[in-house]
Amino acid sequence: MRPFLLASLSVALLGAAPVPTDLGRWQTQAARVSITRDDWGIAHVRGRSDADAVFGAIYAQAEDDFPRIEANYLTALGRTAEAEGEAAIWADLRQRLWIDPIALQAEYRRSPPWLRVLMDAWADGLNFYLARHPTEKPRVLTRFEPWMALSFTEGSIGGDIEKVDLARLAAFYGTPAPQLARVAEVDAEPRGSNGIAIGPKLSANGRPLLLVNPHTSFFFRSELQMTSDAGLNAYGASTWGQFFIYQGWNDRVGWMHTTSGVDAVDEFALDVTRRGPDLITYRFGRENRPLEVSSVRLKFRKPDGSLGERNFLTWRSQHGPVTHKIGAKWISTALMHRPVPALEQSWLRTRARSYPEFLRVAGRQANSSNNTVYADADGHTALLLPQFVPLRDDRFDYRRPVNGSDPATAWRGLTPLAKLPAVTDPAGRWLYNANDAPWRAAGAGSPRANAYPRYMDQAGANPRGDHAIALLGKARALDWQGLRAIAYDPWLSAFAGLIPQLISVREYTADPAAAERLREPIAALTRWDQRAAANSTATTLAMFWADEMWPEAVSNQRPPELTPWRWLETGMPAGAKLAALERAVARLKRDFGRWDVPWGEVNRFQRNDAAIVQRFDDAKPSLPVPFASARWGSLASFGARAYPGTRRWYGTSGNSFVAIVEFGPRVRAWAVTAGGESGRPGSPHFANQAKRYAAGDLRPVYFWPDELAGHVERRYRPGE
Repeated sequence: MRPFLLASLSVALLGAAPVPTDLGRWQTQAARVSITRDDWGIAHVRGRSDADAVFGAIYAQAEDDFPRIEANYLTALGRTAEAEGEAAIWADLRQRLWIDPIALQAEYRRSPPWLRVLMDAWADGLNFYLARHPTEKPRVLTRFEPWMALSFTEGSIGGDIEKVDLARLAAFYGTPAPQLARVAEVDAEPRGSNGIAIGPKLSANGRPLLLVNPHTSFFFRSELQMTSDAGLNAYGASTWGQFFIYQGWNDRVGWMHTTSGVDAVDEFALDVTRRGPDLITYRFGRENRPLEVSSVRLKFRKPDGSLGERNFLTWRSQHGPVTHKIGAKWISTALMHRPVPALEQSWLRTRARSYPEFLRVAGRQANSSNNTVYADADGHTALLLPQFVPLRDDRFDYRRPVNGSDPATAWRGLTPLAKLPAVTDPAGRWLYNANDAPWRAAGAGSPRANAYPRYMDQAGANPRGDHAIALLGKARALDWQGLRAIAYDPWLSAFAGLIPQLISVREYTADPAAAERLREPIAALTRWDQRAAANSTATTLAMFWADEMWPEAVSNQRPPELTPWRWLETGMPAGAKLAALERAVARLKRDFGRWDVPWGEVNRFQRNDAAIVQRFDDAKPSLPVPFASARWGSLASFGARAYPGTRRWYGTSGNSFVAIVEFGPRVRAWAVTAGGESGRPGSPHFANQAKRYAAGDLRPVYFWPDELAGHVERRYRPGE
């Protein structure tokens, strides 16, 4: 940084009242960092050391969207109620059953020195940003401490803790609020991802290809590049507030995470006896063991802006915290909580240079929720399941609470990596994962389900997997554009089994009047090629019909061994399918005046403001999106629905970041993100990728300096 800028910056920062030693340290580190913004607003950060790159990357993230950074850490630390009010107290309590600030501070002090340096740089970068931008008003977190990075170590959209039901938690630890009443997950839009790896013998030029396609809520991650003089060079999607690239690649290897169906969260039912106000025991074998008791104090924002407090006594067995009860049984929930190894694994994978090195990093066994689709410049491709998989007695059905008083149900350490299902360099030359079971991930080269315990998969098959297999099985000589065509192929595979049934229902229904009323809509679906398109009226009709059927498919009446799609085909009564179509036609006529409405008129992308939860408006500009929900087999996912006051459906999740990477002597990549890089509505990069996003038009990634040259919008140091 130039001397006169440092001097003037020192004066400006004094108003923010950081201590002088902090200012000097931040300024010294900022002088070792450069941030280059390309013509898409994406930050290419370079530092002398890895810590310098972390400092610059988190500073650049804060420039783009500090409110999302703070929101993520309010969630991770269990402090959201301090900003949003008492209604958020139960989510905070759930988080604090595992995330204890005192314990995290001790974990920080015990961390390896190299990791502490990175955490220090992370906190310093955020605090320097706040000092440099006094108009940025945090809702709660006015200063970040290094240990806080350990509260949010894994970049998935929903961590394992979020599998604990809030309504049951509230009922156990307090009076449940009416809005927490449990409901069927009618709007459970798939939030997972697609990953595809193409081996060198299937690619047109002999170079491996990797599809990076996370399906998350929009604007959930920043796109950036982190490099250092110490050898770091990673690019991809980084979840707001984290200092590592979560989905991405370096010049040698690439990694794509997909939400896994492996069971890593279990519930144990306890027989408890109260023996005093603060003494409760539970039976374990022939023993009566005391539950550990802890006090959790939570603050919340009152309507007048002041802070209130609530105190909770919480309980824990050897299995984990008590989260709710079923009848007289207290339920203890077990899940992974290994913050230091998890953060180590998330960082070190970005520095791996080969498949053996990537596996050594995975040996920390601190990834509990994600499969990994992998490709590298040496020609290797692989599918890895989560490495944190507890060993269990497969006699028990862990999809339901098991008897926690029976020692046979307890976790028995972790499954060795060599015992986990995996695919490496399959003979079929392709592999994929779409949040489904790994048993068909590489065609004939897939692992066999009967060789593994049942808890290795609880997801089963899904329509996206059907779609991927159909395309990959006939793929030949793929280049990056060929892989892009697969990623955006518009077939909605779930309807392949549903529409023939509808035709049969019309022919044999006991309600001929209804069949006659639906004659034209059924004929439209019969003629349809089951491919989504903006100008397709049949796509709209099919999506409205499916939307009417879905609540029954996910109801509690469905047997757990049947997936929702299988139940729709085999379990839903024929008359109910016809009735759902009649309701869909009625909705379309009510909302649009006719039932034959082009899909692009309904399905829209809109970004109005910086709010994390947007308000949509039919009167404001929006873009048609041709692809549809992943729920019905679309590989390119766009999770949309109508909102209060809207007729149109607006997307909030699905394809959030899409990249295709080609590995070889010189890595190349193409990408697009939902909307734009910046979360600031006044920025030219707030929505400058929206048209490309809707069209699936990937732009070149400027990974190398010569690619970036000629596309530089601004180059500066943090604080300038």
